[in-house]
Amino acid sequence: MSVQDQIKTEIASQDVVLFMKGTPQFPMCGFSGQVVQILDYVGVPFKGINVLEDQGIREGIKEFANWPTIPQLYIKGEFVGGCDIVREMFQSGELQTHLADHGIAVKAPAQA
Repeated sequence: MSVQDQIKTEIASQDVVLFMKGTPQFPMCGFSGQVVQILDYVGVPFKGINVLEDQGIREGIKEFANWPTIPQLYIKGEFVGGCDIVREMFQSGELQTHLADHGIAVKAPAQA
């Protein structure tokens, strides 16, 4: 299986997938940690993929999304963005709305 096929399989394996440095329990960079905190706050289950464990995945995910940095968040197979985009979407309430629009229940809905 090619790296790109592995990535597609991972993205399809769960509604919310985060390619990150480290694990959700032990993020290895501040940007990955911020996205984990946001996802934990809104209360959505997600799968964290530690790119530090596999150099092929680490480089392959950048090509897959044509996005040069990690972390990368995928919702229902769709690339959402990296830390800055996720943080901006969260602060505006757009992330919570996006999740809800895709049938993913959030514990902390967007502020009215």
